[in-house]
Amino acid sequence: KDVEKEREPHVYLSKEEVKEKIQSYNSSVTDKLKMTLNANGIYTGFIKVQMELCRPITVQSSQSQGRCAHSNNETAFYLPEGCVNTLHISSTNTVREVIEALLKKFFVADNPAKFALYKRCHKEDQVYTCKLSDREHPLYLRLVAGPRTEMLSFVLREHETGEVMWEAFSIPELQNFLRILDKEENEQLQILKKRYAAYRDKLEEALGGVWKPG
Repeated sequence: KDVEKEREPHVYLSKEEVKEKIQSYNSSVTDKLKMTLNANGIYTGFIKVQMELCRPITVQSSQSQGRCAHSNNETAFYLPEGCVNTLHISSTNTVREVIEALLKKFFVADNPAKFALYKRCHKEDQVYTCKLSDREHPLYLRLVAGPRTEMLSFVLREHETGEVMWEAFSIPELQNFLRILDKEENEQLQILKKRYAAYRDKLEEALGGVWKPG
């Protein structure tokens, strides 16, 4: 179970400390996704982001796949579970810029304000999740934690229900969501009806056997 944890303070590293950490980081990398330190002190590297989206996203219809509901040139559909995306970013890129880059890579037309980036840490057999502020720098967190994703990973989620900026949704988006919800509701109702019809048949068969004359 995820446990919320307060955001850890940012520790500013000297250029020499950054260089040492990058050397240590690259020596531990197993997937060739190494970091590079530039002469100006800015470093670049890769982060992987797990997409854990519960609500449908809106994309250009020409790019859409899977269950969808159409509206003009846009399509709302559910992103497959377990989808992981790799981004090449720099140490100056903020959380907000990473979210925008992810959405652009997936051709998502939704407002970036609907989403939040979380970090997930494993410590002492516990899983801690913490929503990152828009001004934090994911690559710095990746560098400090090292390349092992079991120690630190990034997750993109929607804002919690109470945090959703409903004004960020357009009328066509909301209409698409309603169509999808109506479709899923009908599908679930049909499944339930079939399940209870099967139970009813078995009960009636059992009752017929109990009350059979003679």
